Amino acid sequence: LVEAGQTYWQILPLAPPGEGNSPYSAYSAFAGNILLISPELLVDDGLVTETDFENTPQFSSGMVEFSKVEKWKSVILVKAFETFRSTSGSTLHDEFEFFARENFWWLDDYAAFRAIKASHQQHAWFQWGTPLKSRDEAALNTVRSQLSREIAAEKFYQFLFFRQWLALKRYANENGVLIIGDAPIFVALDSADVWCNQNKFKLNPDGSPTFVAGVPPDYFSTTGQLWGNPIYDWEAMLRDNFGWWTARIAFALKTVDVLRLDHFIGFVRNWEVPGSDETAENGEWRDVPGREFFTIIRQRLRDL
Repeated sequence: LVEAGQTYWQILPLAPPGEGNSPYSAYSAFAGNILLISPELLVDDGLVTETDFENTPQFSSGMVEFSKVEKWKSVILVKAFETFRSTSGSTLHDEFEFFARENFWWLDDYAAFRAIKASHQQHAWFQWGTPLKSRDEAALNTVRSQLSREIAAEKFYQFLFFRQWLALKRYANENGVLIIGDAPIFVALDSADVWCNQNKFKLNPDGSPTFVAGVPPDYFSTTGQLWGNPIYDWEAMLRDNFGWWTARIAFALKTVDVLRLDHFIGFVRNWEVPGSDETAENGEWRDVPGREFFTIIRQRLRDL
């Protein structure tokens, strides 16, 4: 990029992709995609050895074989976590403790979400038992105790991701390259964000979406596009002074230099489709308090 005279490098969202492997349908708007962790850098950290790569499968050179990568890298990451747990008093432990304290406000819930999801055969949160689905405090405390090791592992993987990513960002910045990040306007229904903020989305009592996002029929599609993301309860978010959004944008701007909001018309109006529909034809345009949104975000974050 430097040799080509480039100043900006635009990337896709760094979030952990959910079903379908799309970064625009992620398990969290805050967490990182741990499949991007470099195993070679884990060797440098003394967390794994070269011998751990002996059974590396052959990967396609023309496409990403997600399930194959996930299966292989999960073994590497588990080994790194076990090595980390078996040692103490290192600089890496100090860094991890600092990371966990600084990011507890999203990390604790995300790690619990992923651990509970794994213990439920990867079923979506709205398919869990009512106490966990509705975030009953006693049920959460019990499961946090039962899955403490798995939750700690999820936190550690996030630590590794952001440690490596921020080192890469520093390197790019030192060489005069700025990174443009990407923040999808909507989040996935099966995400830590929706599970933890159910009163900020238009949901039915059982957790299913009352309305979902999409775009109306047009020249390109006679039935429109049904994206399936839950719709924000924008009025509830406005009453909260857009606290979730403020935290999301502030955190994203720590990881990139410039942030692209995708898609911008969604801050003016949303095409709301009944959650039970199979096409986007029967939706309606609903106004979004976008002017208030950007006024408050600018007041709270200053320089945008």
